[in-house]
Amino acid sequence: MARNRRDSLICQLTTCFAVVVLLGTLCLILSPDPRPDWSRVVRRAETSRDLDTCESRDSHQLAVVVPFRDRFEELLEFIPHMNRYLCRKKIRHKIIVVNQIDSLRFNRASLINIGFLIGESLSCDYIAMHDVDLLPLNDELNYSYPASGPFHIAAPNLHPMYHYSKYVGGILLMTNADFRKTNGLSNKFWGWGREDDEFYLRMIENNLQIYRPTGIKTGDKTFKHLHNDMRRPRDNLQYGDQKAKSTRDHLTGLNTTAYTIETKNNIVINGSTALTVGVRLVCKIRETPWCTTPGQLESYLGELKNSISPQLYGDLLKDMEKFKMIGPVINAPSNS
Repeated sequence: MARNRRDSLICQLTTCFAVVVLLGTLCLILSPDPRPDWSRVVRRAETSRDLDTCESRDSHQLAVVVPFRDRFEELLEFIPHMNRYLCRKKIRHKIIVVNQIDSLRFNRASLINIGFLIGESLSCDYIAMHDVDLLPLNDELNYSYPASGPFHIAAPNLHPMYHYSKYVGGILLMTNADFRKTNGLSNKFWGWGREDDEFYLRMIENNLQIYRPTGIKTGDKTFKHLHNDMRRPRDNLQYGDQKAKSTRDHLTGLNTTAYTIETKNNIVINGSTALTVGVRLVCKIRETPWCTTPGQLESYLGELKNSISPQLYGDLLKDMEKFKMIGPVINAPSNS
């Protein structure tokens, strides 16, 4: 009897061990490689054929400007998806990924301004300000030349997350002339959010009527939203007097965006081409000391020391000490 119980127990343990091994094997198969080999799907464009987007007789050409930093998994899906989507619609286009490679906080607005200038230099006559984590799924969405005025594709009634009436983020189309009329976006918004709300005011002040899709019946299933807050938490903190001073801006914009271009590469991902541009933004510390965290501000000043006058460097050090004393970190609004 004891032997039978022992044999039964061994059998149960063996079965459990086999199940654990099987489940572990499935997890290894189904889980993504934590260190994927990008070279399997990404390469540099090598021939003129690589640079062709798709057949189109459209006289207009769209610059799909993607402000970007450290979201390669999303980019791997975005570029092939957008190229196929726009080719189905016979939209002549260039995908321009503006990659912020400095150590400053992310500045979506400045990257869009830079992408606009690059697109203009490539004979694009209108722009799509396009988040990398938002993929159109409905072929009825209109990406054609917005002659009547700015066209907000990611409308509040269609976007998966943002539904307030003045929202103009996500995907917004404008002609080059209309974009220049607003002087582009404000450069004062470092970190995440609010730059598109300020841009809404710029469009209204310049008497630009904002149009949105009509007759779309897919609701909040119109787009695929790729963002994962757990893996990539948004930088929605504000430092010092950032909130008070990051409101209406009549001083900065397209004509004051300060940057250097470090790299330019045409890349091919699963047969779809994009131009990637690595840029370093320049922070005007006296105007926006919140371009970096208080702890990193001194390090950033050290980088500037050899390129500015001793007097200015001393003044900036005093400004830095004031900035450190202004107050605690507070949360930014979460609606933009």
